[in-house]
Amino acid sequence: MTRENTKSFSVQELIQEKKKKKSTAGIIEKLMPYILFLAAAVSVLTTIGIILTLIFETFLFFDAVSIKEFFTERKWYPFSESEGSYGILPLVSGTLKVTLIAAIVAVPIGLTSAIYLSEYASDRSRRIIKPILEVLAGIPTIVYGFFALTFVTPLLRELIPSLEIFNALSPGIVIGIMITPMIASLSEDAMSAVPNSMREGALALGSTKFEVAIKVVLPAAVSGIVASIVLAVSRAIGETMIVAVAGGSTPNLDWNVTSSIQTMTAYIVQVSQGDAGYGTTIYYSIYAVGMTLFVFTLLMNLLAQYITRRFREEY
Repeated sequence: MTRENTKSFSVQELIQEKKKKKSTAGIIEKLMPYILFLAAAVSVLTTIGIILTLIFETFLFFDAVSIKEFFTERKWYPFSESEGSYGILPLVSGTLKVTLIAAIVAVPIGLTSAIYLSEYASDRSRRIIKPILEVLAGIPTIVYGFFALTFVTPLLRELIPSLEIFNALSPGIVIGIMITPMIASLSEDAMSAVPNSMREGALALGSTKFEVAIKVVLPAAVSGIVASIVLAVSRAIGETMIVAVAGGSTPNLDWNVTSSIQTMTAYIVQVSQGDAGYGTTIYYSIYAVGMTLFVFTLLMNLLAQYITRRFREEY
């Protein structure tokens, strides 16, 4: 009798516990949509807040400086003793020079690394090489900046005597090294997602392994590869500390990579350090420069989405 009562009592306990769990699960199920909506809303509201701040402060800048001067003037001298000159073109030129050099360095190295990891490397080699590549992405950018200034620049000056201490070439190369893991890792993921049946079919038709990689896998994964390149280039455009440390602070409108430059991000750093008083035209200029940088990045992301959709439809 005692055992039967104990068993009966245990079953009733289990039933009650199950009901409580169902009740708790039902409450969680009802709350989760609201919690997830709040999380998504925080991201959206933060983005809207950033854009509105940029727009509002940029309008205050354009109250003092005409839009025509901002986009057509070829000189950027905001700290001039007179009224100053606010032509964004020299800053855009410096940013594009560094970004172009970084892309020339990162894209070939990143893609070849991705092809090797996806098509040639053994599982053991992939487990060793890929984490090492990704470690580069975790190094602080200030370290990259001093690496460019104290190691890469002296090395380049042995080859190019006319190279100045602050220049576009050294930070461009180092930024390219920094974004290489991003291209390699994301491109390798895209190439690994290509079905093995496509590789086997090409090999069965007599293709070599290199031909399979270049003519089959690469085109099939092109949407992911393009997305990785655009993401990395956007990262290069927005890089701050490397160009601030090794690039200099001389805004020049030319394509000379051996002389001192100033990028949009480096100028924002310069003014943010306290070189301009709050409410002055120079202070508001950092928002105009930031807005220009935001538009650059937005256009690149839109272009990446367009290219990605188009190649997905073709392949």
